[in-house]
Amino acid sequence: MPEAESQPHPSPKLVRELGPIDATMIVMGSMIGSGIFITSAESARLVGSPGWLLVAWGIAGLLTVAGALCAAEVAALMPRAGGQYVFLREAYGPAFGFLFGWSTFLVVQTGTIAAVAVAFARFLGVLVPSIAADRYVVRPAALGSSGYALGLSTQQLVAVVLIAGLTLVNTRGLRAGKAIQNTFTSTKTAALMALIVVGLFFGANQGAAAWTSSWWSPSSNGWTVEGAQKDLGAVGGLAFALLLGKAMIGPLFSQTAWNSVTFTGGEVRDPGRTLPRALVVGCGTVVGLYLLANVAYLVTLPFDQIQKADQGRVGTALMKAVLGPVGVTAMALAIMISTFGCINGLVLSGARVLYAMARDGLFFRTVGTTNAHHVPAVALLAQGAWAIFLTLPMTVGVDPASGLTTYGNTYNQLLEFLTPVDLTFYMLMVGSVAMLRRKAPRAERPYRTFAYPLPLLFYLVVAGLLVADFIYLGPRTAGIGYAIALAGIPVYWLCSNSFRAAGAEGGPLGLGD
Repeated sequence: MPEAESQPHPSPKLVRELGPIDATMIVMGSMIGSGIFITSAESARLVGSPGWLLVAWGIAGLLTVAGALCAAEVAALMPRAGGQYVFLREAYGPAFGFLFGWSTFLVVQTGTIAAVAVAFARFLGVLVPSIAADRYVVRPAALGSSGYALGLSTQQLVAVVLIAGLTLVNTRGLRAGKAIQNTFTSTKTAALMALIVVGLFFGANQGAAAWTSSWWSPSSNGWTVEGAQKDLGAVGGLAFALLLGKAMIGPLFSQTAWNSVTFTGGEVRDPGRTLPRALVVGCGTVVGLYLLANVAYLVTLPFDQIQKADQGRVGTALMKAVLGPVGVTAMALAIMISTFGCINGLVLSGARVLYAMARDGLFFRTVGTTNAHHVPAVALLAQGAWAIFLTLPMTVGVDPASGLTTYGNTYNQLLEFLTPVDLTFYMLMVGSVAMLRRKAPRAERPYRTFAYPLPLLFYLVVAGLLVADFIYLGPRTAGIGYAIALAGIPVYWLCSNSFRAAGAEGGPLGLGD
């Protein structure tokens, strides 16, 4: 890790160009990707009934809104570039901020960018068959006996070009990035609303899950604990509670990244009013649309078709059932628009965390600079380069039926590893409300968490139970995730002297303008 410069960086040149609509579009655009169209299949399989499917999405939604209510307070208190990184740094100390930034750059933000870019390419393949995971520009080459390979398929190539293109566009200034964000978020929100309307008003039929499946008795629908997950190690109500928690992984991932707008806090106009409104309105709107989309699935499709949708594409199954082949094409276009806007939001916001870390002396000093367009171009390029790299490695396996070698993508593994870690950092952000009220009780707070401390307690209790659930169900997976995050500790201590030399920017508790 580089040495920090002996003197602090000059004042940042970020420009506050993001208004209320722009900030809300970042929240919604970063949340709405491909998840709402896909993840309900696995959740339905795990819980076994329509009612419990909606409960899984509902609890995840309440968790998101409660988190947003809490994050709004600290975002308004410290509207700085890096957002959540700054909150954790000031509430718990610089080491916690660094570990968040480390995990965000290494896997969470960049891995999500890579995953969503490949999702875009996958659905483009519906329209252009030559774009596929098994059409190679560079054939995979095994990395010894590691079980991994490097290669480049046409699907990966599209993902690489998309990430590179959006990264370069965002280096041209905030106006270019926000124009793309506003346009595509508006379009994909309209597309999601169209799916809901098609399902509720044109697809509803008496053969659908809402009328043919038991709402609250999974066993009446043929569901069993063993069928949902083998060797669970629990029975009865405890087993179902564990599986309900696991069923929330998809909904939580579909609603994650709402914190991205806090990363751009240094570029938001009137942040004391704008950030809280963007977080609450954006999250509330998306959660409501997600619940309605699941209701649309339930009134249009039989429950087993939701559970067994091809590659989990429940949204596509709904549109095909109502509109036929035209619906499949329309859904592919809708998901491409959705994922495109999602990637742009993640690219635009995520680089600000790396920028803030560099300004604190915890990353290469050039990453903490802005270009002539007043954006952290080097941070954007570093983030884009790593996200592109995460699209290239493949896992190597063997198809048991044919005996042929198969290849899969590793970033899905990385994201799965960090699910409990990501949720842990969200918990720390929510907890920072209480920590900062204790540390800076007299600081001016443009917004205070509504009904405090109820949202904070709800979030910490429910998220804590979910983390424990994820660790119990996948101790190896969770262990690897925490190992990746904690590997940042020795790196931080190597840089700690540099951090003290450079100093954090802003005034006490980072409350500078």
